[in-house]
Amino acid sequence: MFVQLIEGHTTDADAVRRQMEIWMSDLRPGAPGFLGATAGVTDDGTFIAVARFESASAATANSERPEQGDWWADTEKHLDGATGFVESEDVEAFLGGGSDDAGFVQIMKSTGIDRDEMKRLDAAFEKTAATFRPDVIGSLRFWTAPDAGYDVTYFTSETDARAAEAMPPPPELAELMEEFESMMTDTEFIDLSDPWLY
Repeated sequence: MFVQLIEGHTTDADAVRRQMEIWMSDLRPGAPGFLGATAGVTDDGTFIAVARFESASAATANSERPEQGDWWADTEKHLDGATGFVESEDVEAFLGGGSDDAGFVQIMKSTGIDRDEMKRLDAAFEKTAATFRPDVIGSLRFWTAPDAGYDVTYFTSETDARAAEAMPPPPELAELMEEFESMMTDTEFIDLSDPWLY
């Protein structure tokens, strides 16, 4: 899998969403290898979109289409200031990856991650996720450096996620959660309360 992430700012979330809908209806049919996208605008106007492709070559072929360039030129009109782009083919999926059933999506941008330790914690979490965090219905992680990357986590709803966060973990998972939290000290949280799922 290959992931492209776009991050910017907008004061017109409705216009940006219309642009996403236009891409899905008009450009998606001509984008072989496109797997799906998660996007949205946070309460403070941060726009973020995570597009998934089968491969880097499929993403490049899409980017090189003239109609893609025209679409992006129209989309940029609704974004303020600089727009950031991140790409990665170092992608991991958990609990089936993304989910179109999500009512809330949280993106974590982290640095200072011990990858081997994270892999151990992930394996332990997956064994207990169904009972400990049934609100988590999928997750995607992509690495942008040996110790940095993004987690895109899909929840049943924001209400469910906040309620679960407030609950103490069962004793057998307390140490695991402490280790996870200690590793995520340099993390930016981007919350999509109204995710656009394609």
